[in-house]
Amino acid sequence: MAQWTSNDKLKSFVNEYINLMTPERVHFCDGSDAENKLMVNDMVRAGTLIPLNPAKRPNSYLARSDPGDVARVEKQTVICLPNKDDVGPTNNWADPVQTKKEMHDLYKGSMKGRTMYVVPYSMGPVGSPLSFNGIEITDSPYVVQSMRIMARMGDASKKDIEKRGSFVPGVHTVGHPLNSPSEQDAPWPSSKTKRITHFPESNEILSYGSGYGGNALLGKKCFALRIAGYMAKRQGDSMAEHMLILCAKNKKTGKKKYIAGAFPSACGKTNFAMMTSTLPDYELETVGDDIAWMRFVNGRLHAINPEAGFFGVAPGTSMSTNPNAMRSCEKDTIFTNVALTEDFDVWWEGMSKLTPGTRLTDWLRREWIAGESKSPAAHPNSRFCAPAKNCPIMDPSWEDPNGVPIDAIVFGGRRSTTIPLIYQSRDWEHGTFLGATMGSEQTAAAEGQVGAFRADPMAMLPFGSYNIGDYFQHWLNIGAKQGAQLPKIFFVNFFKKENGTGKFIWPGFGENSRLIKWIFERVDGTGKGRESPIGILPEVGVPGGLDISGLNLDKKVVDELFKVDKKEWQTEIASYKKSLQAFGPRVPKKLFAQLDKLEQNINKL
Repeated sequence: MAQWTSNDKLKSFVNEYINLMTPERVHFCDGSDAENKLMVNDMVRAGTLIPLNPAKRPNSYLARSDPGDVARVEKQTVICLPNKDDVGPTNNWADPVQTKKEMHDLYKGSMKGRTMYVVPYSMGPVGSPLSFNGIEITDSPYVVQSMRIMARMGDASKKDIEKRGSFVPGVHTVGHPLNSPSEQDAPWPSSKTKRITHFPESNEILSYGSGYGGNALLGKKCFALRIAGYMAKRQGDSMAEHMLILCAKNKKTGKKKYIAGAFPSACGKTNFAMMTSTLPDYELETVGDDIAWMRFVNGRLHAINPEAGFFGVAPGTSMSTNPNAMRSCEKDTIFTNVALTEDFDVWWEGMSKLTPGTRLTDWLRREWIAGESKSPAAHPNSRFCAPAKNCPIMDPSWEDPNGVPIDAIVFGGRRSTTIPLIYQSRDWEHGTFLGATMGSEQTAAAEGQVGAFRADPMAMLPFGSYNIGDYFQHWLNIGAKQGAQLPKIFFVNFFKKENGTGKFIWPGFGENSRLIKWIFERVDGTGKGRESPIGILPEVGVPGGLDISGLNLDKKVVDELFKVDKKEWQTEIASYKKSLQAFGPRVPKKLFAQLDKLEQNINKL
């Protein structure tokens, strides 16, 4: 330990959990290629990883989880603050003192027979004033390798921790001790008992039982959204948001605008983040696909992508829907719970068409035959974990330690009716209202009735760490900062459908770059819009308006895309009232005033 670090806080933290979890060995990760090679070879021997065809997927591997460990366990994800009201109605609350005792009881001897890995990492570029460091203790080499992709892991981060003297402590175990030398390990060890606990006042994360995704990669949702969100609230001038960041460049003028965007799941977030423009004068680049940390720098909100990789949902991703995501996972990638082809490549639903009779091995290790097998070959939540540097359209400034200046924020949801293709808020307060009332139509029966509206404010419903009313107030406080040059706020809906046919009426995908162009021009002061009862709608088909040239859209379609229907919006307003009231008494009165103003405007139609 003394050779690894002289930092007393680090020593104390690691020693506490060595004594509690009693591992067979302790390995202090340095993030080196040599370390990586040894760990991967060990996982291949253990059956945890399957090497893929090096001619097709260099340095890439397939992992298959236990069938009971395939996604976030939101019901077992809790926030531990002394006062339950401070956690609010959208989070699971637990008493911090009692919960820490319960977690420590679970941790006793939980790493027996295993290696404890001590993982130093930075969320954001190492040393950036917008970045923060963490230490994750884990007994899962799969987690170590995934964290190596998703964060800046290794000695450089450890040295920055020693320099700053602070870090976010995280502890994770799969909860599957090996009680005797002869006990055979599982390729994917895990426990039926799963708990993911957060202690925002001390910035701690304690996780037990799951080895999958955000349950185990503690830098991701646990740190980057829940703990960082509480840290941002304390700091007062910062934000930790479930947002993509992209750069739009006008090639004629050379001007750049940076745009952040929040979308619930299944609403095209990753496609939007990695979009290829169909407009010859506009070039789009990616800064991040999932999380944005923002802080005021010289009066403007600057953002970093705190992650170093993409942890993307595989099904539905293809060369036609998201070619840049596909290129990102051509090498150096860990795939989890996708299908394996006969020549040791990967496949998932929506990736490509298979010839009937093609044989695969599905995610449950069973033979799967195209055209005959009834169950999916890949799990619906199967993933690719790929380095962001592999993406061919990463913005050159994506790792700038000072971040990038945010010019606009976009909210969006999957709505088949009511919501126009795009409109702009009148100001920051109105934009906060748009984010606070956003939601999406559900796409999976497991979440409730398919097609039913589910409120998801700022796409943060599963990722908050304190009362959502206080979260809304934090947004309003950001907007009230004296002298701030605030981003403009927009709302988009790519998913409006034609009555009767169920067909989408907007082409979407790369054509969404037309929305980016209008946002760019509105920020630049050249975009043309018109007032409406709900906000500022674009002029269409005129210079400075929404460019629909070459799309051959019927006038009826254009009218439908921007229609503001009185009856539909009255129904919408009723759902907004219900959701805001359900969020409890801490919802700011200013948001209800915005709701009243919207209702008055709609009733005048």
